[in-house]
Formats: sequence, structure tokens, C-alpha cells
Amino acid sequence: MNLSRSHPTAPSTERAAWLAWSRVPDVGPVLLQRLQRAFGSLAAAWQAAPGDLTPIEGIGPQRLAKILAGRSAIDPEQLLADWTQKNPQFWTPADPDYPQLLRELPDFPALLYYRGQPHPAELQGTQPLVAIVGTRQPSDYGQRWTNRLTTCLTKAGFGIVSGLAEGVDAESHRACLAAGGRTIAVLGTGVDRVYPTGNRDLYGRIVGTFDYPGSGFALSEYPSGTGPDRAHFPRRNRIVAGLARATIVIEGGERSGALITANQAADYGRDVYVLPGSLDMPLSAGCLKLINSGAQVILSENHLLDCLGALPQLDRAESATTSETARSPVPGPAAPGPTPTAKPAVAPMPPPPNLAPAPAAVLRAIDPTPTALDAIVAASGLSPGNVMAALTELELLGLVENLPGMRYRRA
Repeated sequence: MNLSRSHPTAPSTERAAWLAWSRVPDVGPVLLQRLQRAFGSLAAAWQAAPGDLTPIEGIGPQRLAKILAGRSAIDPEQLLADWTQKNPQFWTPADPDYPQLLRELPDFPALLYYRGQPHPAELQGTQPLVAIVGTRQPSDYGQRWTNRLTTCLTKAGFGIVSGLAEGVDAESHRACLAAGGRTIAVLGTGVDRVYPTGNRDLYGRIVGTFDYPGSGFALSEYPSGTGPDRAHFPRRNRIVAGLARATIVIEGGERSGALITANQAADYGRDVYVLPGSLDMPLSAGCLKLINSGAQVILSENHLLDCLGALPQLDRAESATTSETARSPVPGPAAPGPTPTAKPAVAPMPPPPNLAPAPAAVLRAIDPTPTALDAIVAASGLSPGNVMAALTELELLGLVENLPGMRYRRA
């Protein structure tokens, strides 16, 4: 099923405006958001008089000159028609299928190109995704734990996000596919280019080939034909971090690109988990640095799942011989296969007086037991961004407690 045909797209005028603005030199994602807020739409901003553009923060005389020159050289509707011939599958933030979690970023991409078969739940943020990143040359220890953690998370119902690089990235994609899961490869090239070329077969297994359906999709902010460039990969990392509810760092030096991803995830308010390593290993330096900065240490597969709020159901044979049977299962993300046991119904507690409507709705959506963020979003009916803002307010008021794994409970 081609997602772009099964879901509605935004009106062509607004799609064309996002595309046109993205082709104007020196106009980045942050400025595009300011223009959208100021004029209500980028289509309206495209038609705005020069005098109406100058009050926008970030538009000085030089940038205004570039904007006016760009607008005079571009016909948005014609550009959209021509662009679609070479890039038939892409989203703008005006499209309903644009990934919801990326909309929350202060620097979300103006355009996203994809290849493969995205699932609606992955785009809407209801299917929990975890990013796994690390060095291109992992140790045996790092490679082994990449496989173990990825397999465990996949079987628990998580999708895996990574960057298709050699080493930890490729190992996490392979382990996810081997466990029967779905994975998203975020590229620093166009979706028609595979880098490194040694991952061509892996890429085909993710996006699908003529004789293989694929088990995921590839994503990039760079159009078809774009080759690898050193400047692309740090920017690619913010998409990896933004798509996932949590980021796991396996191994990496002090200047590893994995640390960039982890720091961006932390800046976006997402959880960061780190595989601990030895002080004697240079590849552990980055992970130890993250731990020192407050990242959570992974102590075992079950510890990670517990933090993420998704303990897997144990086999009957195992349950008779393990102490895990004494633990109450924590509600987690829906996984392919048997339906998880439903949470017992709990009567919602009334919010305290004098709360604004949004925080009150969020507080009502939180159970006395730890409640996952996606469950709060679904129950409150608010956008993820508004939910996060309300949760911050409730925490400051002492009404809500933030727990590991993006879970919350009443204080």
C-alpha cells in the first residue's frame, strides 16, 4: 500500500509554498516557522509585501533581498509539479502524514523524502520508536549488546530508528529485521542513494525491492540525487533523535556523532540511555561522559524495558524459574501478536480548582499508577506539544511526578 495514495495530502497551494520557501537561499526551518505563525500560512507569506516581512525576527536587509530575489525566480505551483517528477514521495509540515513527533522540534525539516512503506502509527507517534546509535567500529561487547537490546526491544513492540551507518547503526537495523520488527533508516543522502554502499542489501530489506516487501522505510530531508556530505550527517542526527521517544547510545568516543544525537535528544526532552563500558576502552569515553551528564545507565534488558514501561510477557517455562514472576507487568506499547492485558479501569480523579483547561485535562488523563506519555496524549485529546507544556506546569505545581521512560503519575 502506498501511504501517499491512501491518506489525504495538504492543499497543493500550501504544499507548493513549503517547497518554494525551502528553495529560497538563507531561509531555514526556524524562520519558516516564524513566517507561518506571522501570516497563518506559508502561502500567505509568499504573497506578503516586503514591508510586511521586515518585522519578522531574523529578516534583515540582506536576507530580505534574498527572499525577494528567490520569490521572483520561483513559481510555486510549477516548482511543485516539476519537483514531484523527480521526488514523488515527500511530505511537508502541511501534510497530515508528516511525522507528528518531528512537528514538535524547533528546527523540524521543511521537507521529508521517504521510500518504503511507512505505517500510520509510526507517523502519528502512537507506535513507540527507540533510536539506537553508536560507533562505526564497535567492539565485540558493543556489537553483542546492540543485538541483544535491539532484539529485546523489537519483541516488546518497539520500532527501531537508526542512521544506516556502518557498525552500531547497521547492526541495530539487522537485529530488528531478524526479530521480525520494523525499522526506520534516516539518511544523510537522498533516499535513492545508499551510503555506505556496503549496506545496499540491508537497505533493500528495509524499504523493499521488486521481490521483497520491506519492513520499514527510509527518511531524508535531502532530495533525490543528493550524495554523501560530511555536513549532512550531524543534521541527519536531529531527525533520528526527534523521531524516537528515547535514544540509546551503545559505544562512542568523546567526539562521536552518537553524542550529537544523544545531546539533541536531551534538548528535545527525550530520554537518553547509555550502555556502560570500561574506563580502559576509548569507545566508552563518550558513554561515560553522557552518564556524567545525567543519562540513564542500562543495567540489563529487563531494566531498560522497565524504564521504558514495556516489560515483555515471559514464556510459561521461564515464569516458573525466574523472579520476574513476582513483578507486576507495566503497561507498555502495543506489540504485534497477542493483545496486552488491559489496565484495570480506574475512576479519574477530579483536578484541583483553578487549573487552566489544558493542564486540567492532562491531570484527569493520568492514572494513580504510572501512565505512559502516549496514553496521556490519547486520553486528553490534546496535541503532544500541548501535553508536554501542561505536564511541565503540573510538575512545577507539585501535582505530577515525572518517572523514567516518559511516564507520569500523580504526586
